[in-house]
Amino acid sequence: MTIPARRSPEGEARQRDAERTRQALIDAALIEFAAKGREGARVHDIAARAGVNKQLISYYFGGKDGLYEAIGEQWRRTEDALAPPGMSMEDLAVAYLGAGGERRDIVRLWAREGLDHPHGENVPDPDPDVVPPEIVDLERRQAEGEIDPEFDPRYLLLMLMSLSATDVVMPHQVKTFTGLDAASLAFRRRYAEQLRVLIRHLAPPPE
Repeated sequence: MTIPARRSPEGEARQRDAERTRQALIDAALIEFAAKGREGARVHDIAARAGVNKQLISYYFGGKDGLYEAIGEQWRRTEDALAPPGMSMEDLAVAYLGAGGERRDIVRLWAREGLDHPHGENVPDPDPDVVPPEIVDLERRQAEGEIDPEFDPRYLLLMLMSLSATDVVMPHQVKTFTGLDAASLAFRRRYAEQLRVLIRHLAPPPE
């Protein structure tokens, strides 16, 4: 039986330091990209915020674009954990609302991307033979009777995404209409309750 070689303590420490550095750069880049956009953010500012040498952005990510992609990959891993099999539409919508509220800069980043490219010029034309998994999931729910057949899943997805970003994208309107701070627990609880009511009404009426 071959016993695998143990990693030296020094090697483990270096690995932990590398992981911390990578994460610090991702966290700093998220703030910078959300505030200034992909084109406006500067590697010098990202590195300074992370407290590391800017050369490490190239070393770990191959440059600013690679760092931007790393943010997206991290968010996709978060999404995978948000929706275990069998989760109801109500719980799914509230889970996304909670994730966006806890990671407000990721929502600002997607909003900034839309503002910087208002005509979607940075997005390739979709492959007509490939259906995004989010649409597939809504179509499945529709077939199982959770969503009224009158809804077009593509447009419904856009509406649900907008609803989950309201507290981040329109905090001034939240304050105007509810009197509450959009980031407050009181607003998020009440908004989640109302979101559940709305989701329940997506189902077809009883026959």
